[in-house]
Amino acid sequence: MIHQLDRETRAKIAAGEVVTRPASVVVELVENALDAGAETVEIDVGGDGTERIRVVDDGHGMSESDAELAVGRHTTSKLSDAADLETVETLGFRGEALPSIAAVARLELTTNTGTPRGTRVVVEDGEPTVSPAGRARGTTVEVTDLFADRPARKKALASAKTEFARLSGVVTRYALTRPDVRFVLRHDGHETLTTPGTDRFSDAMLAVYGRDAASHASTFDASQQVTAAGETVTVGIDGLLCYPDVTRARRDHVHVSVNGRAVADARVKRAVADGYGTLLPDGREPLGVVRVSLPPAWVDHNVHPAKENVEFRDTDAVATAVEASVRDALSTADLRRSGELSMDLDTSLHPVEASSVFDDVRVIGRFRRLYLLCEAGDELLVVDQHAAHERVNYERLQAATKSAGIDSVPIDPPASVSLTSTDAALLEANRGVVENLGFRIDEFGGDTYRVEAVPAPLGRPFAPDALADVVADVAAGDTTDPRDEVLKELACHPSIKAGDDLSDEDATRLVERLGSCETPYTCPHGRPTILAIDESTFVRGFGRRSGRQE
Repeated sequence: MIHQLDRETRAKIAAGEVVTRPASVVVELVENALDAGAETVEIDVGGDGTERIRVVDDGHGMSESDAELAVGRHTTSKLSDAADLETVETLGFRGEALPSIAAVARLELTTNTGTPRGTRVVVEDGEPTVSPAGRARGTTVEVTDLFADRPARKKALASAKTEFARLSGVVTRYALTRPDVRFVLRHDGHETLTTPGTDRFSDAMLAVYGRDAASHASTFDASQQVTAAGETVTVGIDGLLCYPDVTRARRDHVHVSVNGRAVADARVKRAVADGYGTLLPDGREPLGVVRVSLPPAWVDHNVHPAKENVEFRDTDAVATAVEASVRDALSTADLRRSGELSMDLDTSLHPVEASSVFDDVRVIGRFRRLYLLCEAGDELLVVDQHAAHERVNYERLQAATKSAGIDSVPIDPPASVSLTSTDAALLEANRGVVENLGFRIDEFGGDTYRVEAVPAPLGRPFAPDALADVVADVAAGDTTDPRDEVLKELACHPSIKAGDDLSDEDATRLVERLGSCETPYTCPHGRPTILAIDESTFVRGFGRRSGRQE
């Protein structure tokens, strides 16, 4: 039998949609604090968060009447009617979040707008009690006994460590995307995170990830024009990007916000990673902060109960704008890897400005027929000759395939190459791409192909069986552009290998060509091409007073 639910049951269901775990509470309370103009937000957590969550802010606070209304259902200062949902620029609806939390916990709110007397509202068992209270300007919300009368919900939570980790992740996202706000997170009385609130991305990154990440990163600020349904708007994209020598195994460390709301939107994160392109080592993900700003009518925050994802008017257009902005920002950064010498483990080998790298480079030696040793001003550059040649080949192949394709040479007699059924299907789907790169192939029967011509990039012919490697890379790659995987493979096969003995002339030419590359500091697969060692490192290592002869 179908019947209408009573008000109390409806309230509990609605609360369940918003408050699913302790981290959900923190999301709502932190967003309320930010909407109130807080410059400092302090979060104290007891246990897994069900015991106690206390959020203190120094925002503009609420009057007594507003505080009493705020804990009631369907009240807000941010909307007047449904049309406002399309233009609202705030993060949350304080009047909607607080009663949802109070429905599943004990809630105590203390607030003041800066007057001599503040207000305390306690909601317990659904009943609010209002009384005067002493407090400076701002708001404190304390939530205790979360899910105390909902044992099934509490039992469904993960371990205390996991729940706090999720909660900490929420605070971290906001601390990084809002560097202008000072955040403090305490767990069981111990301070676990503090950011300075200086409005500098690098300071927030330093507080969260430490010196290594913060010192290997660059800020950027860009704008892109995006068009959808005949309307063109400007999308603002800014943040901080760590260099490819600072990576993580998962994409969880790409921190994104959209119109001020920190989200875990997979599509935007993927666009950030795509912007790194071949700079990332295989199997690694970037670390960075990216903020996206666009007109409120272009984004819907109400598509996910936990507000982790958003819906754009044109998702592909926004993602393309993010990818382009990240790629452009990285193209102007000095991305050379730095390392440490065993003689001075505490001394980092800091990179120098890109403008000086290849101005006056002289090859002075080799090591193990793999590394070129180069003198460049006060630096010793160590160049991986195979990785460097891969980069040169890759960019020349990119340039060549934009126009007439790649020169190929005939194979006489033609060679037979067998592919798996999956690879054969992929080859047929991408035959035009493969042939544009210099292969000439013909079906021989089943999954066997006759290779009649092969690419000869830079005058070095490919081996016919490289066709299988190219197609395998396309099958294994997660890129949306299989042509790029082919280019990587083509660049690798004819490149100088470890052990190839280069003449002085060839070594010099390789370094010069690397210097002319658009992205000279990594090979197409993301490995470094150059290590830079400053003269001061040797001075310190040998205990000299200067680098001069003494």
